[in-house]
Amino acid sequence: MSPLTLTYPDSASTTLVRPKNKPENKSQEEKEPRFNVILWNDDVHTFEYVIVMLQALFGFPPVAGLKLANEVHFTGRAIVFTSSLTEAEIKRDQILAFGPDIFCDDSTGPLIATLEKAPE
Repeated sequence: MSPLTLTYPDSASTTLVRPKNKPENKSQEEKEPRFNVILWNDDVHTFEYVIVMLQALFGFPPVAGLKLANEVHFTGRAIVFTSSLTEAEIKRDQILAFGPDIFCDDSTGPLIATLEKAPE
């Protein structure tokens, strides 16, 4: 940005540098980091529970829920949501608050869900 030069009658000119305005929308360089919500495998929760939970909390259709349930089962974990830290924390907390598996008598609590910073 070029400086602004003001000239007043009977005085020396004055050069002012305009302050940079902060953009209202963050630029790519200033974009806030994103976080993944990770769902972890265990031996207690059923596929049905995972599918119902993913549909209730994330709106996944049953086929997408089954795909993610398989990923959790066979790889040990799956990314189920990616967003800002605040939104990711909310979704993680919703998973943790979903409660025990109603399809399994041995279940006493929710699935394990954690956050990790998404690669840039």
